[in-house]
Amino acid sequence: MSARLDELPRMRRMAAGDLAAVEAIERTVYTHPWTIGNFTDSLEAGYHCWVMEREGGVAGYSVMMIAAGEAHLLNLSIALPLQRRGLGGELLRFVVKLARDCGAQTIFLEVRESNAAGRALYARHGFAEIGVRRAYYPAGAVREDAVTMEKKLS
Repeated sequence: MSARLDELPRMRRMAAGDLAAVEAIERTVYTHPWTIGNFTDSLEAGYHCWVMEREGGVAGYSVMMIAAGEAHLLNLSIALPLQRRGLGGELLRFVVKLARDCGAQTIFLEVRESNAAGRALYARHGFAEIGVRRAYYPAGAVREDAVTMEKKLS
């Protein structure tokens, strides 16, 4: 059985009009979400901000900074009801290709140490764990470590 064209996700640049939908997803998938201000700052800084549309709505998004031959994936999220359907992998493949097309030789990211699903997704797509950033993420009264991962693109 093949997917209908209106069910296939479509990538497009994030716009200010997407921020309410993006922020709503962000609040449901993270205990310490980015704010609309964080997304606005990323757009204004010229970062590579993209949304994944599916069936007329925002299904996910990514934010990536590219400079000096390196890409840093700052945020990649899929709406909670659409997770575990391959959309995260599709969005990740898209941003990796984008980074490569923009001349990056390496892409880096941080992921919460407790985010086993995220770490597994990145590992499946060729990212290797290269270090730990101690107390990187807010986690209530304490802070959580981040696992730093990289993927060579050249």
